[in-house]
Amino acid sequence: MSVQSNPRVLKVLDMKSSWETDSAGDAPVGVTADEVPDDALMIRVQQGDRDAFRQLVTRHIDRIVGLARRVVGPAEAEDIAQDVFLKLWARRDQWTPRGGTFRTWLYRVALNRCIDETRRRSTVALDDTPEPIDPARSPLDQCDAGEEAARVRAAIHQLPERQRIAITLYYNEDLTAAHVACIMDLKVNAVESLLKRGRQKLRDLLGETDPGGGPA
Repeated sequence: MSVQSNPRVLKVLDMKSSWETDSAGDAPVGVTADEVPDDALMIRVQQGDRDAFRQLVTRHIDRIVGLARRVVGPAEAEDIAQDVFLKLWARRDQWTPRGGTFRTWLYRVALNRCIDETRRRSTVALDDTPEPIDPARSPLDQCDAGEEAARVRAAIHQLPERQRIAITLYYNEDLTAAHVACIMDLKVNAVESLLKRGRQKLRDLLGETDPGGGPA
């Protein structure tokens, strides 16, 4: 079942149906809704544009669910994503273009929610459903599908929290070390250190060579 067809997610997507319709959500002449940049949509959200909010939810819900699955596990991923977008609406005035791109801000909100959940739970379930990844940079690029991929996911979940988050953001979410640093509120060299130690820990857990490229 598609993430966007899940009843929990539809609860967020269908919020618009209970709101008054206005014309503020119209895209500029000659620009389709899909071409409007995230930051421009978020500025409209801050002005109360519910249609712009719905566009952002539709555009980013799959990535946020995927991030939650990797950091927390599958059981609560969609509930976490729902909470993230509800917080996005409630805290829309807190975002500013000077503080970074909308995507970076959204990932920071999602990451904080994931951290809260992992600290609340004593154990974290493993995700048995493979997610699409970039084979050029992912720790899974040296693994066969199926059991080997599951072994790597299990090993990633055994990493210390900050190493697991850095590995997930850098490899699975295809973010640069600078973007990861901004999301995690760290210096770039601290993120590079987390990635290096995380890859070393994965090598130890898997008994293999370096599972992925990245900062040495």
